[in-house]
Amino acid sequence: MNRINEPQHFRARITDWPLEERPREKLMRFGADSVSNAELIAILLGQGTTRLNAVELAKKMLRAFGSLEALSNASLKEMQQVKGIGPAKAVTMLAAFQLYRNLQKEVAEREIVAFREPAKVARAYQPILGHLKQEVFYVILLNNNLERIQDFRITQGTLDASLVHPREVFNPAIRYLAKGIIVLHNHPSGQKRPSQADIDITRKLVESGKILDIPVYDHVIITQDDYFSFKENGLMDNF
Repeated sequence: MNRINEPQHFRARITDWPLEERPREKLMRFGADSVSNAELIAILLGQGTTRLNAVELAKKMLRAFGSLEALSNASLKEMQQVKGIGPAKAVTMLAAFQLYRNLQKEVAEREIVAFREPAKVARAYQPILGHLKQEVFYVILLNNNLERIQDFRITQGTLDASLVHPREVFNPAIRYLAKGIIVLHNHPSGQKRPSQADIDITRKLVESGKILDIPVYDHVIITQDDYFSFKENGLMDNF
């Protein structure tokens, strides 16, 4: 094969690099903070393509999405639009980003003694909900001390009263003997203010909670960078 006109990166396989410059070996020798984003992604990808090594493929992904943050929010389908990224590589990337979000949530939850502060609730659930491109509705079950028992995803998609039915919300609360609940959902648009549908849903849930003697303490709307609490804004008193 004539390689005279081939680009340099085609010939420069990572296995041909000096040992101390290879991403895995560099990380092991100097620590994870010594490795660039592209090199970290290359480690996750494992290998490149016939024309791009793993580091070049990682750089191609970062260029395609413009930033690491945008890449972290990409869907499985969007990642596979980058030539050279198949299902296996995309799933590995999604798993890595989700693992980091789960870690953020776990760390934030350690600061919550009781679920009385909307800001802390938002901080705990922002890593899970803030980046999503569809609306997702959660219920947090609480005990007498306002400590979390469990949380459940109730529905996904554009919210309306038919999707978020009190039966679906309070069913786990009854099964787990919850003494109260907090509901929350995300706004992919980034607009944190509640819609009329959000207000109607909250009113319906509060009224149902009064009948069941399972109070709804708050409804928290989460965006990627902010949140809105019905309780903080005095709206819970209107129901």
